[in-house]
Amino acid sequence: MFGRINNYFRETRDELVNKVSWPTWEELRESTWIVLVASLLFALVIWALDSVLGVSLTQFYKLFK
Repeated sequence: MFGRINNYFRETRDELVNKVSWPTWEELRESTWIVLVASLLFALVIWALDSVLGVSLTQFYKLFK
């Protein structure tokens, strides 16, 4: 059993060191900026929709008071 576990970690290390293509530092920075900008845009859209729907539903509920 320990031989299988040891083999698993050995193969995992080999895969990470020799077979995975890691991004360059520049590619990593570009991707990070893209993710940050996209996350901010999605957050703003969700905030705007939440605000509009909140005000709309509040006005709608006032019709039935």
